[in-house]
Amino acid sequence: MISSDLLSPEAIRVIPGMSSKKRLFNTLSDVAEQVYNLCPESVSDALMERESLGPTAVGQGVALPHARIDSIDRVRGVFLKLERPLDFGAADRQPVDLIFGLFAPEDAGVDHLKALAAVSRTLRDPDLCALLRANGDAATIHTVLTQRRTTTAA
Repeated sequence: MISSDLLSPEAIRVIPGMSSKKRLFNTLSDVAEQVYNLCPESVSDALMERESLGPTAVGQGVALPHARIDSIDRVRGVFLKLERPLDFGAADRQPVDLIFGLFAPEDAGVDHLKALAAVSRTLRDPDLCALLRANGDAATIHTVLTQRRTTTAA
């Protein structure tokens, strides 16, 4: 489950499509500026720098671009759902349509890793991803991402 402290409801966007990773990173940066008051140039540059180390696409149409930012006080996230998937250089060669941008303070240490693990665990659930893909409403997407999922045994 993703903490609602990590992902503000205002930090979710449904977007028709993107033409490139750079444009996607600029969009993540713009949302981070609007919601968390981060410098968009710093965020975009940090995302591009991290991506230069290797693609942050994790497969099954999901990408987790992340970066450390010196102007943020705690780990925060931005979620984008693309209606038209974007080639992201994923190992499984699948284009991405679910993107969770994660931003952490330079000195976040284990908090950054814990948040990245929680987001990764959440977005590995194929049923949850199907729900995200089936919904175009930001409030519904926020609920799907932050509600505690339980399984029932027969």
